[in-house]
Amino acid sequence: MNYFRNLINTARCYSTAKQAKPIKQVDPRRVFKVYRFDGILTKGAPQMKNYDLDVSTCGKMVLDALIKIKDMDPTLAFRRSCREGICGSCAINLQGKNCLACITEIPPDKKITIYPIPHMYVIRDLVVDMTHFFNGYDSIRPYLIRHDRQKKLGSYQYAQSVDDNNKMVGLYECVLCACCSTSCPSYWWNGRRFLGPATLLHAYRWIIDSRDQDSEARLYDLKDDFAVYRCHTIMNCTLACPKGLAPHVHIAQLKKLISRLAKKPQPGIDTMQFSNTKT
Repeated sequence: MNYFRNLINTARCYSTAKQAKPIKQVDPRRVFKVYRFDGILTKGAPQMKNYDLDVSTCGKMVLDALIKIKDMDPTLAFRRSCREGICGSCAINLQGKNCLACITEIPPDKKITIYPIPHMYVIRDLVVDMTHFFNGYDSIRPYLIRHDRQKKLGSYQYAQSVDDNNKMVGLYECVLCACCSTSCPSYWWNGRRFLGPATLLHAYRWIIDSRDQDSEARLYDLKDDFAVYRCHTIMNCTLACPKGLAPHVHIAQLKKLISRLAKKPQPGIDTMQFSNTKT
C-alpha cells in the first residue's frame, strides 16, 4: 500500500513540476534620487543626486539602501537609531509618502525618490529641525500629573484596571516620528498654532488616562481656535502613520471632551494602591 501511495505522490509532484512556470528574475538595480542640501556650510541650492545601487547587495529595507549609499558617499546625512520602528528617527518622504525608512521595504520601482519629511527646516540632506515639533509636544505636559503626592514616596503605586488600560491602546504606540504631522495640510498652514496630529494624539492619551488628575486643566489649555480645531479630518495623518494608528479618530474624541459633548470616564479602580515595595 505504501508503495502505491509513494508512486502516486511522485506522479503528482512530477505533474506539478511540469506545469510550474519559471520564476521571473527581477532586476536588482535601482536608481535612488536623494535630496541633497547643506545650507550651513555651502548655502547652495538644494539638488537631487542620483545613486545607482544593486539592492541585492544590501538588506530589503530603505534604511539598508541609505546605509549602502552612505558607504558610497560618506557626505550623505540622515538620522537612524533602532532600525526596528521604535525610535522614530528615520522618518523620510519616499515616493511622495512619509514613512519610516527602517520598516519600509525598497519599492520595486526602477527610480526611487527620497526627500526629507515636508514642511520642516532642513538642516542637511534628510535631517530636519524637529525643535518646533517637540516644543508643541512639550506644551501638552506629556507626563502623569497627580494632586495627592503628600503620601510617602514609594509607599503607594498608581494602579489601573485592564479596561482603563485598554482605552489607551492605539495611543501609546506613537513613536513621535512626525510622519503624520508633516503630512497634514492644516499643520503646514497653521504650524505655529495648530499642534498637529501626533501631539494631539498624545494630549488625548494623557487626558483619558485614569491615573491622571489634571484632565480639566489639560482641556482648558486646548480651548483655542487653532490648537485642536484646525483639524479638518483630511485624514492624511492616518494614511501616513507607519504604526497603523488613527490620530483623526482620537482628535474627534478630544473635540468632544473640549466641547463637553463627552466626559472622561471614572477610573475602574482606586488608582492609588498601597505598595509593599521597600524604599
